[in-house]
Amino acid sequence: MFNDIGALELVTIVVLAILVFGPDKLPKVIQDVTGVIRKIRAFSDSAKQDIRSELGPEFKDFEFEDLNPKTFIRKQLSENEDLKEIRTSFDLRKELNDVTDAVNSKESDAPAAVTGPSATPAAAGPDLLKKPAAPAADQRTRFDADAT
Repeated sequence: MFNDIGALELVTIVVLAILVFGPDKLPKVIQDVTGVIRKIRAFSDSAKQDIRSELGPEFKDFEFEDLNPKTFIRKQLSENEDLKEIRTSFDLRKELNDVTDAVNSKESDAPAAVTGPSATPAAAGPDLLKKPAAPAADQRTRFDADAT
């Protein structure tokens, strides 16, 4: 509940509590607050039990935390047998290694096979490793140092 409170914040809260309530009334205030928290928890637990009993035996394993969408989706994905089968049949590392090997073999074969600009057949697709030709002098965009 208070996982994100640091030591400095806790000390600040204690000092403020002592200043507001005083050292003589502080133990009574702490007892009252803990009593209220216990009553709220007891009320919450009894309400949960009432809801479970009203839902019937088919919802015996029902948990209120399952109503959180993130928990619900995680539970549904972990229980679905079809998804488990798909996950085990699809090996992402193997697929990535195959793609990497294909790219690496293409890179090693490409410089040896290309002897001229027209040596690549059109059916093989564009050569992604080839650098684009520099534009002609009249096609280059002019650079104006004074304009920048």
